[in-house]
Amino acid sequence: MAIRMPRIIKKSSTTGDVPKGHFAVYVGEKQKKRFVIPISFLSQPLFQDLLSPAEEEFGFDHPMGGVTIPCREDVFIDITYRLSRI
Repeated sequence: MAIRMPRIIKKSSTTGDVPKGHFAVYVGEKQKKRFVIPISFLSQPLFQDLLSPAEEEFGFDHPMGGVTIPCREDVFIDITYRLSRI
């Protein structure tokens, strides 16, 4: 049985493909991958817990030009999957 990821989160490689109501984040501990997620995630406590380490590590100076979240990609995908089901 395969697990399908919702269409709400997607890997993205270009900067010009962020639809209205979404934003790009860079996720990973060493190698960063770019994802496009809904802005509505910002109000969710579970997602805010992901942002706290990013604020501590990067402050407002994000080296990738967007929000950088220093966590494992699989953890990020699991959390955003749970948020998409709310």
